[in-house]
Amino acid sequence: MAIRSRGKHLKIDRLVGSLMASEQENKGVTATEHLLYNLCLKSFLRLWSYANPFKDDGNEFCDVIAVFDRHVFIFFDRYKYLPDLTEVDNPRVSWDRWKRRAIESQIKTAHGAERYLLSGRKLFLDAKKEKLFPVTFDISDAIIHKIVVAHGAAEACRKFSENNISGSLAISYSDKNIDVPFPFTINLEKSRPVHILDSNTLPIILGELDTVKDFANYLDAKIMAINKYEDLLYCGEEDLLANYWLNIDDQNKHFIGTYDEKINSFMVAEGAWESLKKRPEYKATKEANQQSYFWDDLINRTCENFLKGVLLGNSDLLEGRSAIREMAKEPRFIRRSIVELMFGAILNFPNNPTELMRHMRFIPSHEKGKGYVFLQIFVPPGFRNNNYGIDERTVRQEILLIACGAAKNHMPDLHTIIGIGIEPPKISTAIGEDFILLDCTDWSREREMEFREKNKGFNFFSTHTLRRHEGKTTEFVKPSRRRARTHRISKVGRNDPCPCGSGIKFKKCHGIHSD
Repeated sequence: MAIRSRGKHLKIDRLVGSLMASEQENKGVTATEHLLYNLCLKSFLRLWSYANPFKDDGNEFCDVIAVFDRHVFIFFDRYKYLPDLTEVDNPRVSWDRWKRRAIESQIKTAHGAERYLLSGRKLFLDAKKEKLFPVTFDISDAIIHKIVVAHGAAEACRKFSENNISGSLAISYSDKNIDVPFPFTINLEKSRPVHILDSNTLPIILGELDTVKDFANYLDAKIMAINKYEDLLYCGEEDLLANYWLNIDDQNKHFIGTYDEKINSFMVAEGAWESLKKRPEYKATKEANQQSYFWDDLINRTCENFLKGVLLGNSDLLEGRSAIREMAKEPRFIRRSIVELMFGAILNFPNNPTELMRHMRFIPSHEKGKGYVFLQIFVPPGFRNNNYGIDERTVRQEILLIACGAAKNHMPDLHTIIGIGIEPPKISTAIGEDFILLDCTDWSREREMEFREKNKGFNFFSTHTLRRHEGKTTEFVKPSRRRARTHRISKVGRNDPCPCGSGIKFKKCHGIHSD
């Protein structure tokens, strides 16, 4: 399956036009809903995030829903002002009223929304039920995450006690009838877990876990901890996130809790997140991650063209597999590694080519058996002017397909290869990419020989520079590694076009992170 990110209109029988219109209509009604929707757009990206969908009875289903593969994230946003409890006559009554309206009622709505989905009833983008929800998913295999965002208590929380650092709500998961500290602590059921965020933790959680993979992994780890411990208590969702980031098991996966299997209850004290932010590895990682957003830009630019109906190719990005969907599966630290290798390949492209020239780099995914072929192709003016009767982009796509097939022949363990083809940013300021998804699960002898024959003359993977990158990528970056990366990127002149292909000067694009 192939995609081109610019060109003539692609005829789509589905709802591209109505999607654009609905997005303009439904971006969140209140200021907090608008904030939630924008944060979801960054984490789950545009094609898979929708504000204010409707049920088949015309009533609103939730405030934001994001669907990607098996994961269904449903968000419920509620703002209720909580006065300063130190100044009211009956603080417990005020607290109970706020908790009931801002959290408990939303939890009931969340459980109802889950039942609605499990019943197989349809979702719509409008109250008139004219625009069907565009993302399909198998409800029998879906993982439903229910998230309630409660606003309005942060200031009252900070004023209530000097020990409250951020104003985050404390959360307890326990099926026991425990005596929860009053106020600002919420006790939740273990058997039907709902995730509670607030004004402070919402931007932290979605800001730190800003890919669908990272967010889903965190929620999965949290559910495991809820099921593992009789009581799980933390003073703020951000503190639980700090515990998650710092714990890595033998399988290189993050987890929540402790290595001690004898412990049956677990608590995360307040201040864990503030301590993590002060660590040099955290600061270095945040800085190093900046270049990874080029990957997000590639995905979003292609999604934008799909929604506008100007995407060439034979892939429907909303259903089935596609190169873009596979790219969106990558967690943040792998995106950082991929972009670092891409930028290195861009800088290594010859400065003044005069003939047809290509430069290819293979980059592994975090998923075993999956990888990327990043191909830059310079097509001489003769080809561009069609003196040879050959379209430049056709040449690039054909060579990209050959490179992907050669990758499979060179690495038989691969089952999915995503090809990314561009004009060399060093030479061209044009913005346009070709994407190919090569599903090589069933790789016959005939296909192997076909691509071996086509690869003659190109000789992809015949030299050490075209072999698999085997470097180890870690989630946190050491400060020394950060400095090395910065020096590497800064080889491009500040007034030169940015290597990412944006057409903007380097100093105003990715160069803003290279000082």
